[in-house]
Amino acid sequence: MNSREIILANIEHTDTPIGMHFSFGMNDFHTMGLQSDYKQKRWTEDKVEYYDDEWGNIWVRMVGGSNKGEIHKPVLPQWSGLDDIVLPTHKSVEFPDTDKFKLLGIGGWVFDNARYLRKLENYLVDMALYPDEVGKLNKKVASVYENKIHLAGASGADGIMIGEDLGTQTELLFSPSMFQHYFKDEYTRLMGIAHEYGMKVFMHSCGQNSEIVEDLIDCGVDAFQFDQPAVYDMDWLSSVFSSRKVALYSPLDIQQFLPTGNRQIIESESYRMCDLFKNGLIAKNYTDLHGIGVDPSWDKWAYDCFLLDRNTPNH
Repeated sequence: MNSREIILANIEHTDTPIGMHFSFGMNDFHTMGLQSDYKQKRWTEDKVEYYDDEWGNIWVRMVGGSNKGEIHKPVLPQWSGLDDIVLPTHKSVEFPDTDKFKLLGIGGWVFDNARYLRKLENYLVDMALYPDEVGKLNKKVASVYENKIHLAGASGADGIMIGEDLGTQTELLFSPSMFQHYFKDEYTRLMGIAHEYGMKVFMHSCGQNSEIVEDLIDCGVDAFQFDQPAVYDMDWLSSVFSSRKVALYSPLDIQQFLPTGNRQIIESESYRMCDLFKNGLIAKNYTDLHGIGVDPSWDKWAYDCFLLDRNTPNH
């Protein structure tokens, strides 16, 4: 089997070795991102760095800290500016001829961008007090992603990668009924367009989203990129993923296991992931080890376990 076939087989839960996506080793993916004319601005004041994004939000981060930081100044502090938002535009790309799985990153997603445009604490209140405005903002954001999906389909991508953090350590940021009211139909429509092009949908989401995991599968998610899979009941999660034919695309948990620096824990939990998500696991590395205080050698211990499982006959 070539790399593309291995990734598709993991999504479909047919008998296959685990997929792998490690920047320093085994890699079944060729990843790209869409192009645009946007040029990011960055500036530093004392030990604080500021930067903008393509929507016009201003972010802030500590120099030497995590890569991303937090929203400092949202582009939509008042609803009166809703009609004046300038939506970002993008350009198509073309993948090379390869037997790897061609994954196109298309940025965030509906909630991800809408909450930044208002700032999270404001947006969550808006969901209760300003439903019409929230719905209109969501549709504006969704229109950007609809265009991105069409560009991805034209690029020859096998899949798209979206990002949508929906939970805290213990529960959703909002009720399941609010998810269904504000997002489910739009997710289903957009993911349906991706599937019409024959593309798989990979969704990053941090937090504990158990209450809507099956809703998200109904919408069209084919692979969940969880950096913290251990916030879930992993036996339950593996059962759902196996029965619904979706893959786990994940590093070893970046909160409970990788940061321990304990080789025995890291290795045993890596093998446990392989066993639990057999025929549906795509293992990967986390891209900001410095931000979570992890030595690269600790990640390499996990990688070696995943690679051994992949290369073991009758895995």
